[in-house]
Amino acid sequence: MSDVAASPVDGELESVSLVDLAVTRLTREILSGRSDPGERLVEEQLTRRLGISRAPLREALRLLAQRGLVEHIPRRGVRVATLSDRDVRELYELRDVLERFAVRTAVPVRRESDLAGLGAALDQMREATRAGDRLAVAESHRAFHVALVALAGNRQLSVVYDSILVKLQLYMAINLRREAEEAEPLDGVHRHERLFEAVAGGDPEAVLAVLSGHGARSYLG
Repeated sequence: MSDVAASPVDGELESVSLVDLAVTRLTREILSGRSDPGERLVEEQLTRRLGISRAPLREALRLLAQRGLVEHIPRRGVRVATLSDRDVRELYELRDVLERFAVRTAVPVRRESDLAGLGAALDQMREATRAGDRLAVAESHRAFHVALVALAGNRQLSVVYDSILVKLQLYMAINLRREAEEAEPLDGVHRHERLFEAVAGGDPEAVLAVLSGHGARSYLG
């Protein structure tokens, strides 16, 4: 009796784990550069490659669409998300405006402990760079800037900022991938170390000067 009762639960847990597996695998492939914007994602190929059925795959693709990584095109299926050049430019400009507002609001920080989020992201960035883990590098860059904006203590600002990063995350990852191909591996780490030091120094104008030369989209063309 207990075995029969447990079966649906076990099946449900197994299905959930397959969805999580597919989301993790596809996220890593997209953000590490294995898949490019606009590339079609064919269900039959993905089910074979990931070793899962259509149901968990479709749920995974739905979740990825919510995160802005894929998009469903009527009668054409699913593809890696795309933005126009204008959209990318405008989103980066809006990101810059929000970061600058946060800096003018938050710097100088009240307590040294407020820098913990920035420091943790910087440590993660160093480790990911040494390991050559592109996805973890991209995540650490994002975490650093989220922590920077969070210093302002404005919840709505953080919500809006995070929504912009969701839309930009694929293009941020492309920028980081191209930087890794053309620059020294630790260049990104050094940029964020300079930004951390400027924030710790307490002069908002110095932080803004570092942000101006931060190179958030230098390799996007």
